[in-house]
Amino acid sequence: MVMVTTGSAPATQGSSGGQTYRAALAMVTTLFFFWGFVTVLNDILVPHLKSIFDLNYTKVMLIQFAFFSAYFIFSIPSAKVIDTIGYKRTMVAGLVTMGVGAFLFIPAASAPSFALFLGALMVLAAGITALQVAANAYVSALGTTIGPYLGGLFILNANASSSETMQKMSADALQAYRIHEASSVKLPYTIIGIALIAFAVLIGMFKLPPMPEAERHGQHGPGTSLLKYTHLVLGMIGIFVYVGAEVSIGSFLINYLSQPEIGNMTEMMAAKYVAYYWGGAMVGRFVGSALLQKIKTGTLLGIFGLVAALLVCTTMLTTGMVAMWSVILVGFFNSIMFPSIFTLGIAKLGPLTGDGSGLMIMAIVGGAILPVVQGAIADRVGIHHAFILPVICYLYIVYYAFRGSRPVVPA
Repeated sequence: MVMVTTGSAPATQGSSGGQTYRAALAMVTTLFFFWGFVTVLNDILVPHLKSIFDLNYTKVMLIQFAFFSAYFIFSIPSAKVIDTIGYKRTMVAGLVTMGVGAFLFIPAASAPSFALFLGALMVLAAGITALQVAANAYVSALGTTIGPYLGGLFILNANASSSETMQKMSADALQAYRIHEASSVKLPYTIIGIALIAFAVLIGMFKLPPMPEAERHGQHGPGTSLLKYTHLVLGMIGIFVYVGAEVSIGSFLINYLSQPEIGNMTEMMAAKYVAYYWGGAMVGRFVGSALLQKIKTGTLLGIFGLVAALLVCTTMLTTGMVAMWSVILVGFFNSIMFPSIFTLGIAKLGPLTGDGSGLMIMAIVGGAILPVVQGAIADRVGIHHAFILPVICYLYIVYYAFRGSRPVVPA
């Protein structure tokens, strides 16, 4: 899961200041639980909407395209919003926007319309982007572990008809089927919408400690082009391919594990295993943080990237339990990649660090583009071997870790 840190926490003085900061930390922890939970539900929507609208893999990956393209579109506007109203009000605005996006699932399911679902996802993601820019997201993993389990329980709670059966339905019967199946998203997203709006009110009423560092935008350094910092440019590509690989794997997991030669299980059961994929990323962050105290960032990133590539190759070349668990274990090795690439990419930028960070955040758009590419590959060669795309992505990360991340400061 994507993690970005936009500012550092202020030092607290005295017991009352420490208590205030701890309370604020608890509040932000809950905030990013919502964010992680909502983001990972996309992995549940992919197989569900694929079945309802009888989509191929290319078209259904427009779900991730609509969601992650919001990072590219709204990251800079969100920074300007912070300039205008401050980080606290931006968090409130982000939560309200997310709530509106969640409520838009109701008319999308009532229609039912795939285009409306995509619109609702983009509104939801616009709100998340504002949160991403406004606050520290280091606790987001808490929501990503249980999201797939609960999403599978409430959304994938009915056996979808096969494509052959749907093709035999009359137009009226097909519409009735789609309305019935799509209605399963109404309750969970209504609850999410209400919770988000309620939490926005709570955040608005809560007195958060000042964080002036988080609101410093628009500071400019010397007139050196950022494109001359090759480690930044290559780092942007690294963020692009990492987020693309992580999202692609997560998006395909339920359909992949449901294959007879892989897990041979129902989609609802497969959703529970998706929780292990994201849970592995959470555990990996704790393990990775400890390892980074003793191992250089580039070295550990290269090792994790190489292992991830080998695991994806293993799942492509095997079947059954070996194929299933090798792809799930990739989540653990994804854990440190985003913060490591981000840190290496903005190294030694000096007064241009803020501008460089903005470019790195925009590169998250890889989560919008690469899943669609993998969907096109899956439609042509099958889902089992479509994982060649993440392999290429991880190999690039290995290159960046060991060589491309070396800072080159232009004269």
